[in-house]
Amino acid sequence: MLDDRFKDAFFDYSTSSFAEILQRAAPHLLPGRAENAADEGGMPSVPHGTTVLALRYRDGVIMAGDRQASEGYQVAHRRIEKIFKSDDLSGVGIAGAAGPAMEMARLFQTELEHYEKVEGEPLSLEGKANKLAQMIRSNLPAAMQGMVVVPLFCGFDLRRGEGRLFKYDVTGGKYEEAEFATTGSGGVHARNWIKAGYRSGLSKEEAVDLGLLALFQAADEDSATGGPDLVRHLFPTVAVVDRDGYVKLDDEDVERRSTELLSSGRSPQ
Repeated sequence: MLDDRFKDAFFDYSTSSFAEILQRAAPHLLPGRAENAADEGGMPSVPHGTTVLALRYRDGVIMAGDRQASEGYQVAHRRIEKIFKSDDLSGVGIAGAAGPAMEMARLFQTELEHYEKVEGEPLSLEGKANKLAQMIRSNLPAAMQGMVVVPLFCGFDLRRGEGRLFKYDVTGGKYEEAEFATTGSGGVHARNWIKAGYRSGLSKEEAVDLGLLALFQAADEDSATGGPDLVRHLFPTVAVVDRDGYVKLDDEDVERRSTELLSSGRSPQ
């Protein structure tokens, strides 16, 4: 039999927000809850995702992230995914405490799906960006204890007919960027590389290559960012969002592009 607290929450359709329903029914399951953030003995060491980036091209936006998660001076994981599909026309890239960041990305996906089912139409891109800002803001108590989550959000705005991208601060502040954005420990190095090579009207292929080169540069300067691994065949995750929707590039395609860029001498060796 359904518990009364869940019964009240899940049969109240006055809200189209899944996060609000979860807040009433089972707040301990929300990412960033203080009781989940730390043990009584202090803040545990947790894996952190590092560098993700996004940049606009003439038909939409590309997102890319390295595959390494770091725990202090150690490599915690080599195959972590940092780029997630949010819905058919948007995606999110995570940086910060890996566990809460991945939980937030998945909850955000569920939130958008729930809204569309209840309202009968998808949330606007601006509304999606605002909803993610609220979720980051709710994570602030955990962020104050070191569990910082600072994602990037990108999507194709059907109303405007263009790709858009947003970055955030730890308090949930939302900032739209006109051309490109980076976040994570290697973000400043990736940003500098993109800034040097970016121009308006890039093709999709040019934008993907520039994003890969920026991640390679970040890995060369930042020990927490994972570089291309030719032995393990590990390369960045890349996704494209345009009018046709969110598409993650095949690993084989990314490996081929990365190998060509490395052999051309355009990236750090």
